[in-house]
Amino acid sequence: MRLYPSTARPAAAIGSSPRTRPGAARLRAAFTALMLSALLAGLAALAPRPALAAPIQVTDILGRQVTLPGPAQRVVLAQARHFQVLSLLTPDPAAILAGWSDEFKTSFAPDYQVALQRFPSLAGVPVVGRHRPDTFSVEGTLGLRPDLVVMTASFAGLAPGQPASESPLIGRLEAAGVPVIVIDFFIRPMENTVPSLRALGAAIGHADRAEAFIRFYEAHLAAIAKRLEGLADADRPPVFVHAHAGITDCCNSPGVGTFNEMVRYAGGHNIGADVLKTATGKLNFEYINSRAPQVYVATGTGSDAAKGLAIGAGVDPADARASLWRVIEGNHLDALPAVRSGNSHGIWHAFNDSPLHVVFIEALAHWIHPERFADIDPAATLEAINTRFLAVPLEGTYLVNLEP
Repeated sequence: MRLYPSTARPAAAIGSSPRTRPGAARLRAAFTALMLSALLAGLAALAPRPALAAPIQVTDILGRQVTLPGPAQRVVLAQARHFQVLSLLTPDPAAILAGWSDEFKTSFAPDYQVALQRFPSLAGVPVVGRHRPDTFSVEGTLGLRPDLVVMTASFAGLAPGQPASESPLIGRLEAAGVPVIVIDFFIRPMENTVPSLRALGAAIGHADRAEAFIRFYEAHLAAIAKRLEGLADADRPPVFVHAHAGITDCCNSPGVGTFNEMVRYAGGHNIGADVLKTATGKLNFEYINSRAPQVYVATGTGSDAAKGLAIGAGVDPADARASLWRVIEGNHLDALPAVRSGNSHGIWHAFNDSPLHVVFIEALAHWIHPERFADIDPAATLEAINTRFLAVPLEGTYLVNLEP
């Protein structure tokens, strides 16, 4: 018989084992986790930290020192034709393209379609204007949050020798904190191509790739210059470059700069430069005929092959040759000495505003002085560029010769 109430706890409630003290177990686990976290944090603090991207300073063709905080990742091309330059300098030009003009889709439509197959994301790249500066939207460009805008001096509204400070377009972009670099492969191609490549390559973090192409480019040009050393002006045959052949009334031609510098470098004399004091202009039939050009070169992009020269991406050589003859006949140029002798040719116009003009210069040298450049093969040079440099290779017919 129990005489008083029992105050003793059951044995099972006595003791401090984990099984019998779940609250203590949780405390120990939390303490262990806290100590482990502190240990890992200490080790991370001792580990070497990656260096922040160093600022990049480039010099553009106006001599401006332009500083970027690091390699540009959101580039706007004021003129989309320079996509080919990006394609030389980076294996994925679409990845850094934040905006561009519409001209690659329109004026170079066949090549755009090829690029689109390689980089489908190009279809979604915002358009900030056409290829003319009066259509360029500064507001639309700033809305894309670019870290670099690329344009030419003429696009910026600058005459030769005029400082960048006098460009309202550059001023508005830079006032908003957007770096602008000015490049040129058109007005003074033989002078500005290398510094333009060097500036753009460094700005997008591919200086080594730019230098590799520059070495290739300079070696090919040096080989041409060496064979033409001491060439007298009297030994430079008259050359007619029929720009955008068949697209306009007869006949567009380069004047000063542009193709003129290339013709001269290749050992010829551009008949357009004698009367045209601008980059391009028009020559009438009487003048062309009176100059009796010994070499005829038609240019085109293939975007309007029904009227002009069928050339470029995906074009068959026979179709290119037939279109060349159609252009010559349609402009009544078949009596020119260059046509009668078989020294008539077609070439892709976009070699013009691009470092790829090295191919055009080799072709010109071969056509103007066949005895000096019999072993020069511009098609092989283009193939080497396709293989070694271009992210979007040029596959099709980019050079064509018309038989007598």
